[in-house]
Amino acid sequence: MARDISTVGVVGLGTMGAGIAEVLARSGLDVVTVELDEAGVARGRGHLEHSTERALSGGKLDPAGRDALLGRIRYGTSLSDLSEVDLVIEAIPESLGLKADVFAELDKITRPEVVFASNTSSLSITEIGVHTARPGKVVGMHFFNPAPVQKLVEIVKTVVTEPEVVTEAVAFAERLGKVPVVIGDRAGFIANALLFGYLNHAVRMYEQRYVTREDLDAAMRFGCGYPMGPLALLDLIGLDTAYEILDTMYHQSRNRLHAPAPLLKQMITANLLGRKTGRGFYTYDAPDSPNVVASPVVSTVDSVPPRLVSRVGVVGTGTMATGIAEVFAKRGLDVVLRARSLEKAQASVARVKKSLDKAVVRGKLSEEDAASALARITPVTDFEALADVDLVVEAVAEELSVKQAVFAALDEVVRPGAVLATTTSSLPVIECAAATSRPADVLGLHFFNPAPVMKLVEVVSTIATAPDVVATASAVCAAVGKHAVHCGDRAGFIVNALLFPYLNDAVKMLEAHYAGADDIDTAMKVGCGLPMGPFELLDVVGLDVSLAIQRTLYNEFREEGFAPAPLLEHLVTAGRLGRKTGKGFKDY
Repeated sequence: MARDISTVGVVGLGTMGAGIAEVLARSGLDVVTVELDEAGVARGRGHLEHSTERALSGGKLDPAGRDALLGRIRYGTSLSDLSEVDLVIEAIPESLGLKADVFAELDKITRPEVVFASNTSSLSITEIGVHTARPGKVVGMHFFNPAPVQKLVEIVKTVVTEPEVVTEAVAFAERLGKVPVVIGDRAGFIANALLFGYLNHAVRMYEQRYVTREDLDAAMRFGCGYPMGPLALLDLIGLDTAYEILDTMYHQSRNRLHAPAPLLKQMITANLLGRKTGRGFYTYDAPDSPNVVASPVVSTVDSVPPRLVSRVGVVGTGTMATGIAEVFAKRGLDVVLRARSLEKAQASVARVKKSLDKAVVRGKLSEEDAASALARITPVTDFEALADVDLVVEAVAEELSVKQAVFAALDEVVRPGAVLATTTSSLPVIECAAATSRPADVLGLHFFNPAPVMKLVEVVSTIATAPDVVATASAVCAAVGKHAVHCGDRAGFIVNALLFPYLNDAVKMLEAHYAGADDIDTAMKVGCGLPMGPFELLDVVGLDVSLAIQRTLYNEFREEGFAPAPLLEHLVTAGRLGRKTGKGFKDY
């Protein structure tokens, strides 16, 4: 296909169709476009002229190049105009009936060897292809919006698509300068199937008033390095578009996690569709504007004075504990670092010194400031040495019985009025609080690893946590340069509750043989702008850690869709835990 194509037909000149036509013409191909009527043609021509004008002003096209590009595109209102093209790409609205009618008509008009490609983002290619006499020559070519910019193209094969058609579709996408990935015919393909389950989960979290929209979006940006938070991304995509994709996915998968959150339907009914209408989860200064209108954030934290914190205790000697001790010490707080033995305490202080020395070498810290920070850390072995601290942060092993023993010991010695915090990433904070006689003084402070680098801290309140304890945690986070987000005490808090079901879904996709691990990773990095693909991330986190978190989520929420993927269980049993063992989803 890639060697023989010189003229391509594009059916539909909306945003996607016009973008695809531009991509084709940029690659030197002649393009024949078809719209329903002259008004549609005019709109499509407007899209192309506007897009190429932007490319011209941005220095990505010169005037001659723009003229040549636009000169390679012809416009029409009849499918018969496509009788001599070498390939057809359909980009009309997401309606199976409409697409089936177009493909059936094209089947009569074009040569028998011409391949038909649909740009659908969620509909079944199989169901579209059966309306032709050439289902073996029907594939999905799902471009991402905006097509001239986005590199990913999902090549979707059905059970009857001819292998050489898939091979040629991949080569053709590469000829266009795109990054193709191959996927079986399932709702949402790769990127949308993984992305929209995560987005829907975020809406449910917001809908339940578990977390504010600002904290939810900030958590995923600062905690995972995502380019946008889920609610801001939904506003960009359009809530109506998201609803249609989720609804299609649900009807195919019957997975309750794909059933659109009721709030989405309510917002669509109220015409709160996101950026395109000027209001969605956020309010914008005009329709189609990216500029959010600031709205007052109602916070109970600001209305309560925090307790004074100048001396901090850290319990533990692992990576997280030493990182947290470094964070506090660098910001001028005295730190008492408690370990089980003097050797462990001294080794932890040595790790802090090594980290501070690296910061000096990189020019991020002066030698004087590094020496001062190190001098503020006092290593101890007795809990009694924590008697006069204002805040204690526990960062021991992620085992409830171990943490409860620490909190019981702290309760015996730490002064009344001190705040007690756990860094747990998934265990119930209230269980730690219950081991003390002062549950109102206990909360979660979930730092992210590496603590000196990562900006996010999840402040987790139990049903017993006092308001001024939450205010104290927020003030401490601000004082040490961290971005605090607030949530209730339930499994996964914000980040892990959204991240790990998405990772688990990726494993299920792999074990169902719909796509390979490399293609899934590529789709999520290139198509969604994520810093790492799901399998790269799972191998970094550790498959055993990931499985433990997923089990915790499943045991708390009892959602069938949260059940750990059998493949994840098998790999952990086999000792393939990721980078730390040299083998996980990939070999190192």
